[in-house]
Amino acid sequence: MPLALYALTAGAFGIGVTEFVIMGLLIEVSDTFHVSIASAGLLISGYALGVVAGAPVLTVLTGGWPRKTVLIALMMIFTVGNIACALAPSYGFLMAARVLTALAHGTFFGVGSVVATGLVAQDKRASAIAVMFTGLTVANILGVPFGTWLGQQFGWRATFWAVALVGVVAILVLALLLPKDKGDAETADWRADLRAIARKPVLLGFTSTVLGFAGVFAVFTYIAPALTRITGFSDAAVSPILLVFGGGLIVGNLLGGKLADRSLVPSLLGTLAALGIVLALMTFALHSKTAAVLFVGLMGATGFATVAPLQLWVMEKAHGAGQSLASSFNIAAFNLGNAIGAWAGGTVIDHGPGLGSVPFVAALFPLAAIAVTLIALRAERTAPAKACESSAA
Repeated sequence: MPLALYALTAGAFGIGVTEFVIMGLLIEVSDTFHVSIASAGLLISGYALGVVAGAPVLTVLTGGWPRKTVLIALMMIFTVGNIACALAPSYGFLMAARVLTALAHGTFFGVGSVVATGLVAQDKRASAIAVMFTGLTVANILGVPFGTWLGQQFGWRATFWAVALVGVVAILVLALLLPKDKGDAETADWRADLRAIARKPVLLGFTSTVLGFAGVFAVFTYIAPALTRITGFSDAAVSPILLVFGGGLIVGNLLGGKLADRSLVPSLLGTLAALGIVLALMTFALHSKTAAVLFVGLMGATGFATVAPLQLWVMEKAHGAGQSLASSFNIAAFNLGNAIGAWAGGTVIDHGPGLGSVPFVAALFPLAAIAVTLIALRAERTAPAKACESSAA
């Protein structure tokens, strides 16, 4: 893999840390601004909404720019946003700064996916996407625990200063290693891009992404109470077990990329099926400490094994200039899936059948994603036939 690809990985690492590290600092933030922990938790929701809103808007606005320029500009927004978080004088200001930071998230991964696939041979495109997303997985297993420790030792503002420094480093690395490109100024047409992503296979691909990750986050959001109240682990044991989840993310992410390079459709269906099976069996695994740890790792592996196939699917179906917008929309779809999954898991807990049934209910989401993918494949097969019939007429 070319060095330029690892420049994208560096940017992905910084974005991953700033998205998830707030989870470990909710108590410190709530104490500083005298708000409830639930209100502090809304900083996570605000970030997710910023990703969903920013991904399509910034991708359209920067559609004619050179992609290297776009990525560097996004990392500048990211860096300024984290500096604003570190300096936030109030809860409202911190929320606004989090949303500002999130605007860069979706477009960075969306445009970055297109750039990554252009840096490698045709048969390595999914692996290139996976390498970029490795920055996000490493952020979960290394960056977030370190950022949490830093915030607990020196104050939560220190964590955001550290992440801003990561942003500065990422800007320098991107500027040095990414090759120059002319962009698509002459061909950029947001209307044509919207028509490209409005194609049925692309829309169904977004739906599969939402459903697949809704299954993962329905369980992951409530993994701590599941491990303590059902499996019987102590509170102190949860963090080391989550390292197993992080290791699964890295392995599954890279494996999914390699499988998708060999054969996209079988890998897409296969990874979604594997995720559904793991989530369903996790219902029973939670009653054994050894099995629970194993399945936490398998959930991470099968969950992130779907990322590269899903991302490559929407890029292929959008074609041409519409790839950047489709790729960014798909990042927004991942985050929408996270939000829906968290809501669905909470509904199962609050209104029945209860915490122990969350993994089984979550398994229905990737199964639904498989059904949607099969519908998309059928639509693709029938489209050429209809085109032939109309041309013959």
